[in-house]
Order: sequence, then C-alpha cells, then structure tokens
Amino acid sequence: MSAENIKLLHGDCLELMKGMQENSIDLVLTSPPYDNLRTYNDTLEWSFDIFKNIANEIFRITKEGGVVVWIVADATIDGSETGTSFRQALYFQEIGFKIHDTMIWDKGTFTSPNSLRCRYAPVFEYMFVFVKGKLKTFNPIKDKKNKRGGQTTSVTVRQKNGEMKRNLNSNVKIAEYGQRHNIWSVPACMSNKERTGHPAQFPVNLATDHIISWTNENDVVLDCFMGSGTTGVACVNANRNFIGIEKDAVYFEIAKKRIDGSIKEKSNNLF
Repeated sequence: MSAENIKLLHGDCLELMKGMQENSIDLVLTSPPYDNLRTYNDTLEWSFDIFKNIANEIFRITKEGGVVVWIVADATIDGSETGTSFRQALYFQEIGFKIHDTMIWDKGTFTSPNSLRCRYAPVFEYMFVFVKGKLKTFNPIKDKKNKRGGQTTSVTVRQKNGEMKRNLNSNVKIAEYGQRHNIWSVPACMSNKERTGHPAQFPVNLATDHIISWTNENDVVLDCFMGSGTTGVACVNANRNFIGIEKDAVYFEIAKKRIDGSIKEKSNNLF
C-alpha cells in the first residue's frame, strides 16, 4: 500500500462526488453528521434535503453489487428520538438501494448521563448496510466462539408453519469458531492514545471489519465524511484503495497525518 492508492479531497462532498465517475466505488463506509449533534468547528451545513442530494450521488457512483455502510444514530428532542436514521434508510431504498442489513454497533458506553433519568442508557448506533443490485462480495468474519465446537449435530430448518424440520443428510461437525452475528461489540474510542481531536471518531477495527466483509483487496472504498481518517487508516491496513473527502480544514489535516503515518508504518513493517 502506497500513497498512490490513497486520494484525499478537501471540500464539500456533494460537489466533489459530482465529479466522480458513475459505478466506480465498491464500498462507501461513512458516518454522516446526523441530527446536528456536533458543530464540527461551525462548518456543518446539514438538512434532510442536503442528505437526499448526497444519497443520490452515492447511488450514482456505487458499482452494481457495491455496498454502502451508513453509521448513524438519532438525537432525542423534546422526549422523542427523531427517527432520522430510519427516514434516511427508507430514502436509500426509495432511490434504488436494497436494505441488506440493519446492523448494530454496540459501543458499550454512552455520553448522555442525563438520559438515565427516564430511559435505559443509549449504547449503540445503527450500521445500515445497503446494496446496489445483487451483492457481489461477502467475506464473513468467523470469530464467534461456538459453545459446542467440535461436536457433531444435524441441521434443522424452521418451516412456514413454525415447525422445525431436520435435514437427514446434514450431520456436520461444529467448527470452533462460527460466523459472527450482526450486532458488533466494539468499544468506542475513549483513551487519549486513540483520540485525535475529532468529536465523533469511530474505531479503526470497526471500519476494518466492514472493509474486509464487503470488499476484496484493491477495491475502491469511499468515505465522503472522512473526519479523522479512520476509514482511510483501515484501508491502508487492509490493502484497499481509498478516497476520502472532508470539508473541515482542521479535520482534513488530522486525517492526512494519520493516513500518512499508517502508510509509513506499514512500509517499515515490510522491511
């Protein structure tokens, strides 16, 4: 992996995506500035209409069989969650994407202690997985330890009437590790060593696992809200080509420095 595989763009993602070739991106992996929860150095311009224009461009540039992973949550206003995340998911479906999966990022921590007065602690975000057409790549991560690993069992399938039917020719040995579920428990970035100065940073291993799952080496990954560059760092580690777009000049420099550092570190480890 070298700098030639990385393209970092400073500017408004909507305008910059308009200049990108259609059907050119294998994976869009991003977390948009949902519900105005952060000001992002007062550079944020966000509304549902802006979101729709961005979603339309994402659909145009995503390849057939390509994937969008959209990591979002909802603010609570006047005692009600906004539901913005679901409105966005349904709009992606409306313009032609399939809602392939509604995954959960279990962060294991929360930053709204006042919410405990009237509800349970909010410790997760949605990771909507959208597909354009028929999914072309799935590399399932198999790191879930099976309680009955090494034992032999038969496969049963639930029928439409609710009954469980055994497949008589399906005696199989259970592997030690099986395919993980769609709730991923990944600690949020809390330590000073991990933090970069960006207010909404997500973990590198969360990005890496999505990149591994939905792309192959040398595929093209886009993060149109690059932030601190986490997706780019993950692409360096996983040998994927990366395009990152960031509007805020401070965050752009943070991302550039992080990604450059990852490239140098990987190069040093090769020799």
